[in-house]
Amino acid sequence: MDLQEELARVAAAYGGQGSPVLHPTRTDVVVMRRGEVVVKAHSARDEERPLRLRLRAAAAASLTGVLLAPLDPEVQVVGDRLVTVWPAGRPVAHDAPETAPWEEGARLLARLHAVPLTILPPLPPAAGPARVARAVARMPGDGPVQGLIRRTFAELPEPAPPSHATGLPAHGDWHLGQLVHRGQWLLIDIDDLGTGDPAWDLARPAAWFAAGLLEPAVWERFLGAYLASGGPALGPGDPWERLDLPARALTVQLAAVAVANADRDGRELDEVEHSLIEACGRIVGLHHRLT
Repeated sequence: MDLQEELARVAAAYGGQGSPVLHPTRTDVVVMRRGEVVVKAHSARDEERPLRLRLRAAAAASLTGVLLAPLDPEVQVVGDRLVTVWPAGRPVAHDAPETAPWEEGARLLARLHAVPLTILPPLPPAAGPARVARAVARMPGDGPVQGLIRRTFAELPEPAPPSHATGLPAHGDWHLGQLVHRGQWLLIDIDDLGTGDPAWDLARPAAWFAAGLLEPAVWERFLGAYLASGGPALGPGDPWERLDLPARALTVQLAAVAVANADRDGRELDEVEHSLIEACGRIVGLHHRLT
């Protein structure tokens, strides 16, 4: 029995009915929905113990209404893959950007960041920062674009020790695809959930805004909702004091992933991907103007 057949069987065991439907991903993760049950085979790179800790945190009562709770708080092993089981929800509609729930996502992040670690099960470090190095390391080729991305990564400054935003819960890789609606909007995808600097959870929209890919009005709505909800990641004063380094790092990550995807698909970079490369060029230029 292959992996997809095994996942369909697991879904049926939790009440999933009807024909299995695969959700496309750009990694080795396999997500299958069967009726009201979603089964996820995690990346072959994922380790069992950190995933078990993250899954138990997602099931904790203190995160009710923030994270989608799993149908089963234990990780299963199917073949050589770690598997988790979830209730189905409605994702953000890609064909109606004007209705995207930016404010709801910001409020959920603020609530997550405010949860005391003392009332959560133990968590591993948030995996967000490590994703940047992995993306650059996996990027194929040695052309000028790859050289620019690697140079930008090498010239990122070391993070300053956070004075107020360390040791808090962090989602690790937030974007609109990490939301589903099930009676209310909820955060999903716990693969990078952990402790760390929650400013990294705001880094992807900040990077999009800085690269000209997110409208200023949308960014202001998102940031304003986070601050109005008491989100602790940014503190008083200029939010870019905390966001600058994470946003630069996410720009590098997104650019490296774009190059890898284009190489895998045998195509040229598209307009959005070119904007990320250009943003890397601006980051390098800024670094040399300041040094």
